[in-house]
Amino acid sequence: MAQDQTLFRSATLYRSQRLGLKYLTAAVVLFGAMILFGFLASLYYLFPGMLYGVFDFSMAKTVHIDGLVIWILMGLMGAIYWYLPKELGREVAGIRAAEIFFWVFCIAVALVILTFLFVQTGKADFFTLWFIQQGRKYVEAPIWAAIGITLVMSVFAYNIIMTCVKARKVTGIMWVLALDMVPLIGVYLDAFSHDRNMSTDLYWWWWLVHMWVESTWEVLIGVIMAWVLMDVMGTSRKIVETWLYIEVMLVLGAGILGLGHHYFWIGTPEYWLSIGGFFSALEPLPLLGMVVHAIYDAGEHRLKTRNRPAYIWITTEAMLNFIGAGIFGFMMTLPQINLFSHGTQWTASHGHFAFYGAYVCGIIAVLYIAKQKVSGTQLLDHKRWYWGYGLLNLGMVGMVTSLLLAGMAQAFFERAMGGSTLMAYTVASENPWYVSGLWARSGFGAVFALGYIMLVYDLLTAVKKVPMPADYPVEVHRLGTEAA
Repeated sequence: MAQDQTLFRSATLYRSQRLGLKYLTAAVVLFGAMILFGFLASLYYLFPGMLYGVFDFSMAKTVHIDGLVIWILMGLMGAIYWYLPKELGREVAGIRAAEIFFWVFCIAVALVILTFLFVQTGKADFFTLWFIQQGRKYVEAPIWAAIGITLVMSVFAYNIIMTCVKARKVTGIMWVLALDMVPLIGVYLDAFSHDRNMSTDLYWWWWLVHMWVESTWEVLIGVIMAWVLMDVMGTSRKIVETWLYIEVMLVLGAGILGLGHHYFWIGTPEYWLSIGGFFSALEPLPLLGMVVHAIYDAGEHRLKTRNRPAYIWITTEAMLNFIGAGIFGFMMTLPQINLFSHGTQWTASHGHFAFYGAYVCGIIAVLYIAKQKVSGTQLLDHKRWYWGYGLLNLGMVGMVTSLLLAGMAQAFFERAMGGSTLMAYTVASENPWYVSGLWARSGFGAVFALGYIMLVYDLLTAVKKVPMPADYPVEVHRLGTEAA
């Protein structure tokens, strides 16, 4: 494999783009670790005594979930570092600090994972909170690691804002991205809350989960989708920026009100269930609208693109985000359904589909854009990438369907018939529909893991350089060429 055809090296890249490749590489590695521990966690449901006294189920699940959050965050940051210099036509300000804090981020993640693997738990004291884990879902990382993430995100924000200042030109996309840095850092500070009142603590914890992991990240992926659509389809900047503005308005409005579908369960008034159930389903609509509008606009050149894998992955992102986060979210957050679905595998079904549709597909699209740039081919449309695409999507849809089957069995036999008692939980856990759903989840999880292997193999394999056909549009890439 020639050096100039690998995913990770190129002499023509900005330093920021090389940093972006490092973040994307780290994200792909953590993606694999997340899949490994997710598959391990699925086996605990089938073999409860597995690894008893050696490695607890709770830690396998923790590494799986925290790995999900961190690898997606790294992937989003990598995509933004990749596109920033292309958008503004200059190197990113403060790039040296960003390069240093990349390694700080990687070392912190490695130390936290090792702590989860070999230490796992500690006494209920401040030492455990600072150096072992906090015991709060999605933010189990100890306080020192949370401080490290805050510093990394602060440098990230500085890079974006100061690059805009020094470039003296701010596009609509950059305005959205720069303003998103404020809640991106501000909301994460909820990770440091340790209220002794469980209801109050959970109230602010849900702000962290929804307004950081879902809302501020939705803006980040919206920005990335806008860049990708302009890059691979030649979509007008006016189109993507219009939909991006709508996305911001819905995140500020629908996103905050959408939090309400969790409030009822921590002791707030009943009306929050109805408000939250309706508004939480609206956030994915602008991203779907952006892609649909882009496809319609691209009809003038018959949907021809220089990067077929990136094009297919970004359109898949829009559709699965709409289905997983939108339809599945609306389906299970309606008060009449949430009464029975809350806390079951039904929730896990929605969670897998939402994260995969909202973020994973978009990050993979950027991986293929980087591959095309580094390999130096004008047209990326080989057939090998179909294997990774097909297996990943088959595995995910299969897992989502299997978990939905198991969750509906819980909702019916445990909640509706048994009344949410301990005996009802035990009976539902032995129900054939529930058990078969968990077996199917593990099977499709293996398919998903195989898809990951094929994806990595394809990304690391050299591609044949193919010239651009004469009937393709001459100018597809519009980044930095149009006014806001």
